[in-house]
Amino acid sequence: MTELPPTFTSPIAELVARARAAQRIYETWTQEQVDMAVVAAGWAIIEPARNRELAELAVADTGVGNVEDKVRKNHRKTFGLLRDLKGARSVGVISEDPASGIVEIARPVGVVCAITPSTNPGATPANKIINALKGRNAVIVAPSPKGWSTAARLIEFIHQQLDRIGAPRDLVQLLPAPINKQSTAELMRLCDLVVATGSQANVRAAYASGTPAFGVGAGNVAGIVDETADVNAAADRILRSKTFDNATSCSSENSLVIVDAVRPQMLAALKDRGAVMLAATQKATLQALMWPEGKLSPAVIGQSARTICERAAALPGANREGWLAIAATEPRILMVAEDSFGHDHPFSGEKLSPVLAIYAARDFDEAAATVARIYAYEGAGHSVGLHSAVPERALQLGLHLPVSRVIVDQAHCIATGGSFDNGLPFSLSMGCGTWGKNNFSDNMNYRHYLNITRISRPIPERVPGEEEIFGAYFAQHGK
Repeated sequence: MTELPPTFTSPIAELVARARAAQRIYETWTQEQVDMAVVAAGWAIIEPARNRELAELAVADTGVGNVEDKVRKNHRKTFGLLRDLKGARSVGVISEDPASGIVEIARPVGVVCAITPSTNPGATPANKIINALKGRNAVIVAPSPKGWSTAARLIEFIHQQLDRIGAPRDLVQLLPAPINKQSTAELMRLCDLVVATGSQANVRAAYASGTPAFGVGAGNVAGIVDETADVNAAADRILRSKTFDNATSCSSENSLVIVDAVRPQMLAALKDRGAVMLAATQKATLQALMWPEGKLSPAVIGQSARTICERAAALPGANREGWLAIAATEPRILMVAEDSFGHDHPFSGEKLSPVLAIYAARDFDEAAATVARIYAYEGAGHSVGLHSAVPERALQLGLHLPVSRVIVDQAHCIATGGSFDNGLPFSLSMGCGTWGKNNFSDNMNYRHYLNITRISRPIPERVPGEEEIFGAYFAQHGK
C-alpha cells in the first residue's frame, strides 16, 4: 500500500476547509445581511426560467416525476420556506425572558453536510441550503448520483446570487462527481452536522458517521376515510396528493383504509376522477413488475400510471391487451385491494408511484387498527391522513398511533411538509421520532441548524412548600 506524504490533504478535506474559511467570514454578518443571503439563495431557484430549467433537468436525468409538478414544488416549497424565515431571528440574541432570567443567543453549527435524494434534486437541496444559511452556516450538498447535475446547476445559480451580495461562494458547495459511498462518508465525518433525506441506508450511514445528524424515517403514509367524510372532497384531495409529481413524495398516500359504510361511494368518487381498480390477476402482474426481486423497481418509481400500465403489458404472460386498454384511458392512479401486511404483501409498503392499496374496515376503530398494522411493517412515525367530520377522531389517532403528524381533510403530500393553509413549517425533511428511529419528530426547520447559548441570571427565589409538591400524594396514600 502506497503511503501518502505527510502534507497530503484529500479533496474532500479541502472542500470542507474552504467551507470553514467562508463560514468564519459569514459568521460576522448581521441579521439583515444574513436575511439578504437567504433571499438571494431562494431567488436562485424561484426565478421562473431557472426553476423550469432545474425541473426539466431533474426529470431528464433521474427519469422520475414530471416537470410541471417539479416547477410547482420548487416554487411553493421555497417560497413557503422564505415566508417562514422572514423576520425569524437567527443572529445574536434571539429571545429574552425576564421572568426566567434566560437570554438565548443563536450560534452557527459550522459546516453542514446535506444528503439529498434523486426524487427531489432541486427542492430538497434548496431547502437545506436556505435553512443552513439562515443560521450563518456553510453547507456542502451530497446529492444522489442521478441528482448530481441538477444540484450542480442549482448551486451555479446560487453562486450567481451570492456574487451579487458579496457573499463567499464557498458557503455553498457540492460534493464532486462521481458520487460514491466513500466520498460521502468522508464528508459526513469531516462536517459539523449531517442532515440526511433519502434512502434509509443514507440515514443509517448519517447516524453512524460519528457526526451529529438529523435523519428522516421511511415514508408509507396511510389515509382513513370514515363514514362521516365528504367523499367527493376526500377524493379530490387524495387524487391531488397521490398524483403530484407521480407520487415521489414520502408524504403521498400508499394505502387508503375506507370504512364499509362509505366504501362504495368513495370508490365511485375515486373512479370518477381517473382511479382504476385492478382485478386480482392484474394485481399479480403489477406486483411482478414492481418487486421483481423483492425490492421496489426503478421501472415504476416516479412514473405515471399510464407508463406503469404499458410496462406491465410488456411482461411475459401479461394480458397485454387488457393493460394497454387501461393505459389508453389515461388513468391517474392504479388501485389494488389489499387485506394483509408485511414483506409477503408488498402493496402494504411504500410504492413511490401512483399505486394505492385499498383496505376495508367495519368502523373507525378497525380502520385505526389497520393503519397501526401497516405501520408495524413500514412507515411508523411519519404521518396519517384523516377525512372525517368528527374532530375527536384526529385526537384519537394522535394519542394512539405511532405518528408525528395527523393531517385532517387535506391533500396529504401538499400539507405534511407545510402549506399556506396550515401551520406546519415548510420542509422537505420530516422527522419521524423514535417510532421511525429518528431523534426528532418535527418538520426540519432553521432552528435545527443552530446552536443555542443561554445566559442565566438570578431571579427572585421561589421554593415550594412540602404540601405543594406532596399534598395530593399524601392525601391519597399517606406519608
